[in-house]
Amino acid sequence: MSIQLAFISLGCDKNLVDSEVMLGICRKEGLEVISEEEKADIIVINTCCFIQDALEESIETIVEMGKLKETGACRGLIVTGCLGQRYEKEMFEEMPEVDAVIGTASYEQIAKVAKEVYEGKKVKELADIDMPMEDEDHALLRVLSTAGHFAYLKIAEGCDNHCTYCVIPSLRGKFRSRHLESLVQEAKGLAKQGVKELILVAQDTALYGTDLYGENRLPQLLEALCQIDGIEWIRLLYCYPEHLTDETIAVMAREPKICHYLDMPIQHGDDGVLRRMGRRNTKALMVEKIGKLRHAMPDITIRTTIITGFPGETEEEFASCLDFVTEMKFDRLGVFTYSQEEGTPAAKLPNQIDEEVKVERKEILMQRQKEISAQICESFVGKTMTVLVEGQLPGEAVYCTRSFRDAPDIDGLVFVQSDVELLTGDMVEVEITAAADYDLYGRVMEYGNELTQ
Repeated sequence: MSIQLAFISLGCDKNLVDSEVMLGICRKEGLEVISEEEKADIIVINTCCFIQDALEESIETIVEMGKLKETGACRGLIVTGCLGQRYEKEMFEEMPEVDAVIGTASYEQIAKVAKEVYEGKKVKELADIDMPMEDEDHALLRVLSTAGHFAYLKIAEGCDNHCTYCVIPSLRGKFRSRHLESLVQEAKGLAKQGVKELILVAQDTALYGTDLYGENRLPQLLEALCQIDGIEWIRLLYCYPEHLTDETIAVMAREPKICHYLDMPIQHGDDGVLRRMGRRNTKALMVEKIGKLRHAMPDITIRTTIITGFPGETEEEFASCLDFVTEMKFDRLGVFTYSQEEGTPAAKLPNQIDEEVKVERKEILMQRQKEISAQICESFVGKTMTVLVEGQLPGEAVYCTRSFRDAPDIDGLVFVQSDVELLTGDMVEVEITAAADYDLYGRVMEYGNELTQ
């Protein structure tokens, strides 16, 4: 009888890719992967602890799954990812329900560890987090857990930015790019599985190749991915402005498969706060990069993130950030309150901000962004767009879809009426008929060779 495993993936899309790779390794080694945790012999939790909320979610999930050792079939609990890497010394002592810890550089050991845990062993697998990326073969084994028509392509691991609020370098190591050839090979395999949209992710995608090739190779990677049959959209997430090159912008503007969309984390709009954050960008640099992007691609959608309540953030600095957001009119904006993370330089800074002030400033920013987003959405009424079908609302002839402006799970949707049945993964032309604060509404204009009214 084969060992049955259930996987739970927490945190970011980069973590999700790691989980998908582990799924593939387990299946190759003859382990059975199931979806019901209560029936699994082994439960694997791929954890996150980037901020306090993520840490708490990881711990709560471990405790909840640990109870299945008494009420379910569970014989072992494996913790992988950032929480295990960060607290590997304390894990067994403080969470006795955990049977194994696998660090962020040891995912390839998942099948071996699962078998050892099944035999009743306590296991810890940790490796050098700065080791080069050598996961080409394992990446080809990936088992997609997304809808199947889109997939994330993790092009690098680790981070060299060392922002003062962030624990990622200590958990994931230095920035290491994957070889371009292996990424193209993986992307071709994903296309053969029906993937139409590739979403490039890393801690800083704009830095791709600098460590491996001695120069930025993101433009060359994008060009190579554009040549793959079956791939219709390529989307870039997590491009830091200080590393975004003119050549990358030119390729984005030139290649029709690349979505005119960029996730560009800036974290603040005031130079004083940016310096304390250890960020290498400035307000002037961000204005310059955004200007170049909009000049090259007037229809580009720019998404960013802001942190409120960073230590020492004055009313004047927050007002400066609010003015910057108002001036830039970002299409998408996520706002997070500062999380005081143990072991980071920012955690020791004076003038820590009260939580209620952080939340109040977040709400002010989000209200301003809501107004900006509503205006931008209204400007699309009457226009036509290509959308990717995600699913159908129960009992209605209305479909949830995404346009080039919408990354999955983090952005808005285009709700589309259609008398013709649409399938998940279809790409159709729609006319936008109405707008809300963050979403659009439309009707199908053309599907196949038929017009529908």
